[in-house]
Amino acid sequence: MDILADVGGRPGLDCKGFCSYCYFKGVKSVAPFGCKFCMPFKKGCDYCSRAIIEGYPGFKPMDAVLFDVASKCMGEIPDKVTISGGGDLSCYPDLLRLTETLSQGMVPISLGYTSGKGFKTGGDASALMKAGVREVSFTVFSTRPELRRKYMGDKNAEIALENLKAFCESCDVYCASVLIPGVNDGEELERTASDLEEMGAKGLILMRFANNREQGLILGNAPILPGIIPHGIEQFRDIVTATAEGRRMRVTGTPLWDPVTKAPFALAYHPEALQGLPKLRRGATLITSLAARPLLASIFEKLGDQVNVLAVPKDVGCLITIEDFQELDLKDVKDTVIIPGRALAHEKEIKKALCRDGRDRIVARGPDRLTVDGEMSISMTEQEVLDLEKEAFGELIAAVNALGV
Repeated sequence: MDILADVGGRPGLDCKGFCSYCYFKGVKSVAPFGCKFCMPFKKGCDYCSRAIIEGYPGFKPMDAVLFDVASKCMGEIPDKVTISGGGDLSCYPDLLRLTETLSQGMVPISLGYTSGKGFKTGGDASALMKAGVREVSFTVFSTRPELRRKYMGDKNAEIALENLKAFCESCDVYCASVLIPGVNDGEELERTASDLEEMGAKGLILMRFANNREQGLILGNAPILPGIIPHGIEQFRDIVTATAEGRRMRVTGTPLWDPVTKAPFALAYHPEALQGLPKLRRGATLITSLAARPLLASIFEKLGDQVNVLAVPKDVGCLITIEDFQELDLKDVKDTVIIPGRALAHEKEIKKALCRDGRDRIVARGPDRLTVDGEMSISMTEQEVLDLEKEAFGELIAAVNALGV
C-alpha cells in the first residue's frame, strides 16, 4: 500500500518564486474546463476548476497532513509514503518533522517533487535521509549554479546542488530537466547528464518546454518565454535518444520517449504482444493527441481496419480542451467516437462539438491512461509497461466492441 501525503502549496509562492519556464507562471483567473468528474448538468468541479491549476491556499499544517494520511492507512502500515504538493517540498517548513513522523524508522519516504531551492544548509539532505527518505524526485535544470540562478531563481544554487549530490549517494534519485532550446540543451545537457551520472542519480527525465497552446499551455498564459521556439516532437525524441546512449543512468522524456521500454505505446514496437488482446469486432473513431496519433494508429492498423485514429492540434491527450474538439474536421469521424478519458471538456459541450455536422454520434471517454510517459516509465521495466498497456488496450477495445458500429 503506497500512500500520498499532500502538503499543498502554491506554484510560484511556496517555492521561492517562479522558475522562468514554469507552466503556472502568469496564470490568473481560469474558467472551469469541464471534465469526467463534472455533473452532467453543470460544467465545473473541484478538479477542473482548482486541482489542475494547483489552486491550494498554501501549505497545509502538518497536523492536517498527518490526519489525512492516517485516514488513508485505515490502521495499516503502508509500504511507502510519498510526500508531494503544489509547492517545492524543500520549502515546506515542517518537512523534516513530517518525514520523521510518517516514517517512524519503518516506512520509506519518497519526496515527490523538490528543486532544492528551499534548502538552507548542505546538511539538509542528510537529515532527511536519516529521517527515512529513500527516494527523491529532484528538478535540476542544470548542474551549473549560474544557470539555476538565472532560470530557476535559485539564490542558493550551490547548496541545492550539494544536497542533490548527498541524495544521489544514498537514495534513489530521479532528476528532471525542462529543456529550453539554446539554454540547457546541447553541450550543456551533456554536461549535466554526465555530472548526474557521476553523482549516482538513477535517472534523468527530460521535459520538453511548452510555450503555446498546442504544446499544452491551456491556462491562458502563453507564451511563457516570448521568442523561444520549443523543440519539435521528433527533435525532442532524438535528444532523449542521444542523451541516453552509452549511459548507465536511465534517460527518458516527456511527452516522449523511453529508449529502454519504448514507452509511450510500447505495443507499437511489439506486434507479437497484440495477440493477447481481445478481438476487435466493431468500428469507431479514436481522437487523440498529435504525439500519440502515429503510434496509436500503428497499433490499430495491426488489429484490423475498423478503427481510425484522428489527432486534434494538442501534443498531450489529457490537455485536450473543448476548443480542440470544435476545430476538428468531422468528415472522417465515425458514428462512435472514443476520446481520451482525462480530456478537459464537459460531456454536453463535447457532444455538441462532435455532432455539429448533423450526425448524432455516440461519444464516450476511453481509459484514463493507455500508456505511460517518461515520468513513470523511468522506474519500470519493458514488461511492466507492456502489461500496463495490454490491460488498458483491452479496456479500450471492450468499449469499442460495446459502443461501436
